[in-house]
This record gives sequence, C-alpha cells and structure tokens, in this order.
Amino acid sequence: MMVHNVFFWLRNDLTSAQVKEFVAGITMLATLPSVRHGFTGRPSATDRPIIDRTYDYGLTVVFDDLAGHDAYQIHPDHLVFLEKNKDKWATVKIYDFE
Repeated sequence: MMVHNVFFWLRNDLTSAQVKEFVAGITMLATLPSVRHGFTGRPSATDRPIIDRTYDYGLTVVFDDLAGHDAYQIHPDHLVFLEKNKDKWATVKIYDFE
C-alpha cells in the first residue's frame, strides 16, 4: 500500500469560480485508474493545538503499491490538473508513506 497526502494552501485572490475549478480537479484526481481509495476535503472542525488546520484543501489517494503511485503521477489527467491549477496555490506539501 502507498498513501499519497497532498495539502494545498490556495492563493488569497482566487475567485469563487477558480476555487470551484480547483475543487473539481482534486475530486477528479481521486478517481484516476490506479487510485484504490481517494478522499478530498477541507480541514476538519477538530481544534487542538497539535492539529494543523492552516491548509485550504487536502487530497489523500491510496494505491496498491509504488507502481500505482508512479502511474498516477504521469497520468494525462494528473498532468492536465497540474498545468491548469498550479497557479492557484501559494504552497503545496506532500506526505507519502507505505
């Protein structure tokens, strides 16, 4: 199993249409062929000092193995998402684990 977690801090000047386009994009990423499980969302309402809730959106996708992850990275829809949306975030952080 390979878990790929991506956290996005969006630019403050985005229009609601741009945010909607971004959300549609990360939702689509969770459905690509090598993804076994996919989840997207905003920070939870949990509020403890140890929890980082500063990001705007999170994406978690689970693959059977590293090969599934690698196929996801070069999938045409993933590449289109990056090209169309990379200017929408100020920061992105990725945490992978197996």
